Amino acid sequence: MTTNETLDSTERLAEHTPRLDWAKLAPEAYKAMIRLDMAARQGVNPTLLNLVKIRASQLNHCAFCLDMHSKDALTAGESAERIIQLDAWTESKHFYTTKEIAAIELTDAITVLTDGFVPDEVYARAAKEFDETELARLIVAITTINAWNRFGVSTRLVPGHYTPGV
Repeated sequence: MTTNETLDSTERLAEHTPRLDWAKLAPEAYKAMIRLDMAARQGVNPTLLNLVKIRASQLNHCAFCLDMHSKDALTAGESAERIIQLDAWTESKHFYTTKEIAAIELTDAITVLTDGFVPDEVYARAAKEFDETELARLIVAITTINAWNRFGVSTRLVPGHYTPGV
């Protein structure tokens, strides 16, 4: 940029378009995901579930899901500070409970499998905080948001248009 050029700080890049409408093109799979999502919510604390959904979406770079779940969490009363700090949770553990940290750590381990399997010590910390039924449900919730993220990033769903409760 030369000294004569100025950057208009209000100018934004154009919004990308989605690649395809997978829900319309594969309606039975979409309906099955909706049913799985509803089942995955059963027995999982809503505040914890929002943190898990946001964290997995951060790791998977799913902008659409980040938009949706951050807005849902804010609408449910979550603080902006805890949402912002979630991406750096290892440096900001004091924002979260021990149970939330165990769930976030398990989310990281299940979401990023490129280093191998879920480490025994991560699983043990989660098992200490959750009974077996809660832990099973948490694993289902983490797995479900990862599936949603993969649909979102592969079809390039567009963030910014989600309205909670609609």
